[in-house]
Parts: sequence; C-alpha cells; structure tokens
Amino acid sequence: MDKTSRLREIPILSFLKDRDMKSLTTGMTEAHYKKGQYIFKEGDPAEWFHVLTSGAVKCVKSSPAGKEAVLKVLVPGDLFCCEAAVFDGTPHPGCALTMGPVSVMKIRKAAYFKLLQHNPEAAMEIIKYLGNRLNEAQETAKTFALERADQRIASLLAKLAERMGKPTPHGLLLDIRLTRQDLADMAGLALETTIRMISKLTRKGLLGKSGRCLVIKDLKRLKTLAESVA
Repeated sequence: MDKTSRLREIPILSFLKDRDMKSLTTGMTEAHYKKGQYIFKEGDPAEWFHVLTSGAVKCVKSSPAGKEAVLKVLVPGDLFCCEAAVFDGTPHPGCALTMGPVSVMKIRKAAYFKLLQHNPEAAMEIIKYLGNRLNEAQETAKTFALERADQRIASLLAKLAERMGKPTPHGLLLDIRLTRQDLADMAGLALETTIRMISKLTRKGLLGKSGRCLVIKDLKRLKTLAESVA
C-alpha cells in the first residue's frame, strides 16, 4: 500500500484532496521499532504527528519519583500525541512505549500546519478531533470519580475488546500482553483491587485466559456490568 492510501485510512485526513495528500507524503517517513523501545519520551520536542500502522503502543506518564503509569493502549490507525504537535513549543506530555514490533508513520508538523493554513476543512477536522479527545478525558475523569472498582475494570476491558479484540471460539482475544499493573494504571485502581476484580470477573465467566493474554468471554454481560447501578 502506498503512502497516499495509508493516509486515506486516517479519519482526520481521509477527506483531503489528492494534491493535499501529496504535499503531506513529501515529508512523511515510516519508522520501525522493536518491543520495549520508546518512540518518544516525556519532554521530547513534538515535531511530528504519529500514526500507528502495525503493532501496539502504550502511552505512559511518569511521576516525579520516576514511577511510570500506563494511560492507554494504541492500536493500528490511531493518531497519537497530536495535541502536543498542534501547539508550538509544547513538548510531549508523556512517553510512547512499544509493546511488540511496531511500525509508525510520521508526518512532519510543519507540513501539516502549512496544509491547515490553506484548507479550512482540514483545520475544522483537527478541532473536532481534539474536542473528542477532550471529551474522552472528561469521561475518564468521571469514571474515576463516580464508578465502582468492578465497573471501572469492566468498562476498560469492554473498550479494549471493542477496539482490538480478535474473535476466537472462546471469545474476544486481547492479543497483547497487558500486566495487572497496566490494567490498574488505566483503571485508576490499586494493583490489589485490580487483581481482585479480575478474579471476580473470571469466576463469573466473563473473562478467561489464552497463554498470557486475556479473553473476553461475554462482552454483552461485561458491558451490562460496566453500566450497572449499585
């Protein structure tokens, strides 16, 4: 697949005209990483828009004491850390850490800004995208503030299953290795609480395992639990 075809798979770029696509591909590069490599680290200059084309990436934030917490998992097609790239002088607010072999398309920020100056439709799309990201952050904050521990884990696993679950005879396989600490970080829970909630969901027949990966055995019931009222 050529660069233009890949760009058309990205929602906020898919509507661009051929000449605009061509201007973006001129400064676009594709980078490949091994498992455990950083694509960028917190505080690095934000000079590129990144689009994940294969593999999985963890968005990680560090505490002043040096402890790292996983905020979310990215899958192919995701545009990431565009918020930092949009604003001049803003460094990356977190790290992007690969969970396995990964390929990333990198679009130079200057080329995209030049496109925005002459294409109001493109500017509106990036505004909508950033608005959706803000809404997502607000929903996450609400979840942390109001929902029970079992709801948080059920909601997190349901979202992961919908985004990256691979159908198998036993359910939807989350084909990436997420540690219990990763899940605890993303759900905003203590590790011990997360382990207890996963065991509870497993006993209820909602979760299973395939090797080191989780299997969502009943997505419908999991989503019902996530939305339930105490």
